[in-house]
Amino acid sequence: MTTVLDDIGDRCDAIEECYEFMLAYAAQGLSGDEGAKSGTQLREFLSRAAGAASGLAGAYFGLVRELRLEPAEQYQAFLTVLERDASNALAAVQLVLAQPRISSQLIDNLNASIHLRALLTDIFLIDELVRLRQPSSE
Repeated sequence: MTTVLDDIGDRCDAIEECYEFMLAYAAQGLSGDEGAKSGTQLREFLSRAAGAASGLAGAYFGLVRELRLEPAEQYQAFLTVLERDASNALAAVQLVLAQPRISSQLIDNLNASIHLRALLTDIFLIDELVRLRQPSSE
């Protein structure tokens, strides 16, 4: 189970770190990412977040099965929402990555995207639910 939790933790960290980096990037007022160290870093963070979002719901499905969380139907229903939100956020991130130039304004718009915010909120919610259902280490 630790490896499943580690995988999910790494995925969530990549998405959250990307979002935090994007906040800082958006504040820089750059017209493009070419030639800037932060531009190279931005593309790396976006690529990591895209990789993390891909398959995220499947990782959670595995964890829910492994922990035998009940009621299973409600977890499965929510994870279907997570899968859709991850797919939507992934499409937005990939669209931005496909651009030859990424401005601070473009990243500010991505940050404001309901798709990215929905994914972040989904992660926070399911992480807390899983944490609460784990045996206490006290």
